[in-house]
Amino acid sequence: MKDEVKKKEDSKNEEAAAPATVTPPSNFIRDIIERDIKEGKNGGRIHTRFPPEPNGYLHIGHAKSICLNFGLAAEYGGLCNLRFDDTNPSKEEVEYVDSIMKDVRWLGFDWEDRLFYASDYFEKLYEYALKLIKKGKAYVCDLSADEIREYRGTLTEPGRNSPYRDRSVEENLDLFERMRKGEFPDGSRTLRAKIDMSSPNLNLRDPVMYRILKASHHRTGDKWCIYATYDWAHGQSDSIEGITHSICTLEFEDHRPLYDWFIEQLGIFHSQQIEFARLNLNYTVISKRKLLQLVEEGHVTSWDDPRMPTISGLRRRGYTPESIRDFCERIGVAKKESTVDIALLEHCLREDLNKRAQRVMVVLNPVRLIIDNYPEDKVEELDAVNNPEDESMGIRKVPFSRVLYVEREDFRDDPPKKWFRLAPGREVRLKHAYYVTCTDVVKDEHTGEVVELHCTYDPESRGGWTKDNRRVKGTMHWVSTAHAFPVEVRLYDNLFSKEDPGDVEDNADFKANLNPKSLETLASCQAEPGLKQAKPGDRYQFLRQGYFCVDTGDSKPGSPVFNRTATLRDTWAKIERTQKASEE
Repeated sequence: MKDEVKKKEDSKNEEAAAPATVTPPSNFIRDIIERDIKEGKNGGRIHTRFPPEPNGYLHIGHAKSICLNFGLAAEYGGLCNLRFDDTNPSKEEVEYVDSIMKDVRWLGFDWEDRLFYASDYFEKLYEYALKLIKKGKAYVCDLSADEIREYRGTLTEPGRNSPYRDRSVEENLDLFERMRKGEFPDGSRTLRAKIDMSSPNLNLRDPVMYRILKASHHRTGDKWCIYATYDWAHGQSDSIEGITHSICTLEFEDHRPLYDWFIEQLGIFHSQQIEFARLNLNYTVISKRKLLQLVEEGHVTSWDDPRMPTISGLRRRGYTPESIRDFCERIGVAKKESTVDIALLEHCLREDLNKRAQRVMVVLNPVRLIIDNYPEDKVEELDAVNNPEDESMGIRKVPFSRVLYVEREDFRDDPPKKWFRLAPGREVRLKHAYYVTCTDVVKDEHTGEVVELHCTYDPESRGGWTKDNRRVKGTMHWVSTAHAFPVEVRLYDNLFSKEDPGDVEDNADFKANLNPKSLETLASCQAEPGLKQAKPGDRYQFLRQGYFCVDTGDSKPGSPVFNRTATLRDTWAKIERTQKASEE
């Protein structure tokens, strides 16, 4: 009987110790996939892809798509490809290709041996185009780009047929072959699908499939001088790769009938396209065109500027891949466009960094504090807990001496009510150290600025304990002046001051909403000595200041530069508490 009881108790303990299985919340895409699996569609096979265009760096919106495509494939035992839709050599660069691969890997995903390019299929796409020409479903058009737009019509008026629409199959084949050979100048001819110029869907009004562009491609060089449009290459690339679920953002919903038409005319494998609402963040622009403009015009230093919403910018600022994946899971997947509060992204970051970041002391705006009754030559090595959330991170030693740096903002000559930090006659606790009481203030006789604070300390209060068990409400961080070293700290804020920076008046520019205070550089901060060994990418919590990361671009050995990743104030947590209280 005792053995049975013990077995039951052991079983309960094992269940308590085992990590809980987290079931992702259902959404309409998961519902579709589960229905397809149940019905045996595609033999139960699940194959997705992430198909970026290599014409810029990835941003937080792409992170949502990456997590969705790779996450769904992993969840249902499927595969996910990484495919570059590289059909426009005039805007594509190897730098962008390399950065995209780095970002996907950093987020924690692996495409294994499934790295593809639309350029892998250029010859196949050309053969598909010939097939449509022979079926009388595509033709070479001599209209200019402006004329094509004019002939296209509007949402309320049908388009007009091109005067070249009824060329014979033989003439179209001849002209298309000569286009490929480079006989015609750029922009002089296009290959267009022959669908319906009166269709209510403008995408079906004889869309362009190929244009002449004599530009060198980053992979194929000068082999081609005609390039497929995105609309022509995208669906066929999915088909060639056997993609079962082609997950796109909502702006491609109107393009789906066109992709379906191409697939049906060619009689090839039909991927199922599913659209979801893209990610929109307040105080942010998520448009590669606009982000490129910010870089080229010098409003930011680079694509990985820590103020940018690019994945590389977030990484350099100190974001973790775990926090971004958590954020993408929390916001979920929907069909309706909405804007997410950037405070939620910061909240996910704080929750992650709170568990992993080492606590350290850095004084951003220093003023000297002298402990008059502390021995002049004495130096103590005090124990400092690295992270109270994780005992395994242990403790470190920090030097303590008679002269310290403290934050200038932590002293008030004439303190307001509920001021718990330092003031004349007030006692506070120095973190990891002693209780001190302010006894005197030295000011510059010309400016009135505080130059020095003089205090006395209680030798019996080491570690925050006293014989009389008294407590103080104020705790201050500090560094020993004899052991501190100067560091540069960069305080980052939102890049834009307006909640919807893209919403501008007529003839206005979205850049008019740039936040002039998005970066403040502090050059005379003082750090505890152990931070000299900090390496690029290391993350810390500066006590009472926020979370910081060693900059990966400008830091040097022994001279780290710190970027503020996030403040300690958590707006989103406050919002959640308010919402919960109102519901109760």
